[in-house]
Amino acid sequence: MLGLMQDWPLLCHRIIDHAATDHPGRPVISRSVEGPIHTTNYANVRKRALRVAQQLERAGIRPGDRVATLAWNTWRHLEAWYGIMGCGGVYHTVNPRLFAEQIVWIINHAEDRIVMTDLTFVPLLEKLADKLPKVERYIVMTDAANMPATALKNAVAYESWLAEGDGDYTWKRVDENDAAGMCYTSGTTGNPKGVVYSHRSNVLHSMMAAMPDAMNVSARSVVLPIVPMFHANCWGLALTSPMVGAAMIMPGAKLDGASVYELLDTYKVTFSAAVPTVWFGLLQHLEANNLKLPHLDKVTIGGSACPPAITQKFQDNYNVEVCHAWGMTEMSPLGTLGSLKPEYAHLKGDERLAIQAKQGAAPFGVEMKITDDKDKELPWDGKTFGRLKVRGPAVTRAYFKEDHAVLDGDGYFDTGDVATIDPHGYMQITDRSKDVIKSGGEWISSIDIENLAVGHPKVAEAAVIGVHHPKWDERPLLIVVPKKGQTITQDEMLGFMQGKIAKWWMPDDVTFVEEIPHTATGKILKTALREQFKDYVLPTAKAS
Repeated sequence: MLGLMQDWPLLCHRIIDHAATDHPGRPVISRSVEGPIHTTNYANVRKRALRVAQQLERAGIRPGDRVATLAWNTWRHLEAWYGIMGCGGVYHTVNPRLFAEQIVWIINHAEDRIVMTDLTFVPLLEKLADKLPKVERYIVMTDAANMPATALKNAVAYESWLAEGDGDYTWKRVDENDAAGMCYTSGTTGNPKGVVYSHRSNVLHSMMAAMPDAMNVSARSVVLPIVPMFHANCWGLALTSPMVGAAMIMPGAKLDGASVYELLDTYKVTFSAAVPTVWFGLLQHLEANNLKLPHLDKVTIGGSACPPAITQKFQDNYNVEVCHAWGMTEMSPLGTLGSLKPEYAHLKGDERLAIQAKQGAAPFGVEMKITDDKDKELPWDGKTFGRLKVRGPAVTRAYFKEDHAVLDGDGYFDTGDVATIDPHGYMQITDRSKDVIKSGGEWISSIDIENLAVGHPKVAEAAVIGVHHPKWDERPLLIVVPKKGQTITQDEMLGFMQGKIAKWWMPDDVTFVEEIPHTATGKILKTALREQFKDYVLPTAKAS
């Protein structure tokens, strides 16, 4: 027996339709790439997205065709997303921070036919254009007055191009399982892999993201999505915010502490999301200028492990709730969020911070398990490490142009992370499976040691890698970047850590460097560190 409900496909354009109908005047405010602040609303975003769709179809874009965007978070990028999806196309967010050869590879691999770009990235594309034979034209997201002279193929200013359409367009009828967007992983080895989101997965993920124990945004929220739209689907916020009718403040290209604070303060932002490095910059600006955050209620921090020091400062000094989150491009990206369940709500001080340091619990729509190397499921006791596997309606089952599924026999995707899960469902990443340190047959979490090390007041950044040891196979080497103007000794560093982690987890040596290499998305590049220190001899190894 079937249910008797209407067949109402979950399509992304329904989100902007809803926003324009039920929240038409809700503001979308952007720091433009050209400089001035620009103000619009959801009704106008929809009108202009219809023109984008109309113009793309006139340009020959058909359902399933890919349209690349190299752009910051602005109203134009938002319009472009909905316009691309509305004509049946597939938005492909290209991360401009990738290496040039990776950008070329993914645009060619995706077979993007049109590239929509901000002014910032025109010089980059001019250098790469002769290696992008399948790109038919470039749309520069500016107006005629700011349009640069460029040799890019069939280049046109976005506003001039948009003015050629009248917006008399009906969204393309597509299936909810059709592709809506693409994002490539920022893998540290091999070529990036393409993840293809469907309309259905995007809509369901956006609903998950809005939940009270997730990002908890509503029509009463003022949302500042600092996480770029080219980072793992903007963590869903470009879809979640219009879905619930939240005001959007788009930061454009300026993500420094002073610029972020200006937007937070001027527009009374209540919720924001970004990676830890952004929050480091903001907190430094606040402390240096004795500033407060009277309007900000909550921030979500993800992309890499959030040091407890950031959480503590936000909560104790600025009364801002911190929600630690974890996810992956392959998960659209949200996987877990660290809102406190009733079992932990009573905790205070260090006990509370210890729970918040975990990556959190899964919302409805994400199922998790941890297994050993033989795929045996492991207990949720908060202590046992295992390979973290996930499944759900917004989790990938295969990569673009790769025929084989990447799931186990029960439909779970192996995240490549090693984690524990406690009895209340809180997951904590202890390492990437390739980064975990295996010492004497036991596993050591490099992330736990790193988080402890960056808590030292003289430390700017820290990384831990496993170095060969003749007796124990591997032992941890701590690599430290001191803060500017600070000096710190090995004994001081190890003394700070003494008694705060298991004795056998203590690094066998500490080395100090001026900088630590990072991926294009800001994660520590452990492969480069392992190569740099491949011949490093630990003092304990000499004594063995």
